[in-house]
Amino acid sequence: MDRLSETFQALADPTRRAILARLALGETSVNELAGPFDMSLPAVSKHLKVLEKAGLISRSREAQYRPCKLEPQHLMPVDEWLTAYRRLWETRFDRLDAYLTKLQRKNTKRKRVTKGK
Repeated sequence: MDRLSETFQALADPTRRAILARLALGETSVNELAGPFDMSLPAVSKHLKVLEKAGLISRSREAQYRPCKLEPQHLMPVDEWLTAYRRLWETRFDRLDAYLTKLQRKNTKRKRVTKGK
C-alpha cells in the first residue's frame, strides 16, 4: 500500500483522529491517551500501531513512561494531494458566485422595468 493510502486509512477512524487531535496539543503517554475512550488499553494500542505504521505518530520508551508524539510532517502529502482539489473547488465556487451575481442583476433589472410600467 502506498504512503498516502496508508495515511488516509489511518485517518478514516474517528478514534484515531481524536488521538491525533490530542497529540497536536503535545506529547503524552498511552495511558493518558486511552483515558477518554471507552475501550481497553490493548484496543487503544492497536489504534496507535496503525497511526505509527502510517508515520503519523512516534512512540518511545522512558522506563515505565511510553510517550507518543505527533509527526505532523507525514500529513504534508495529504495536504499536497488536497491542494489540487481545493483549487478546483475554489475555482468552481468563484464561477458559481459570478453566475449567481449575474442572475441577481438580471432579476433586479426586471423588477425595475416591471415597476416602471
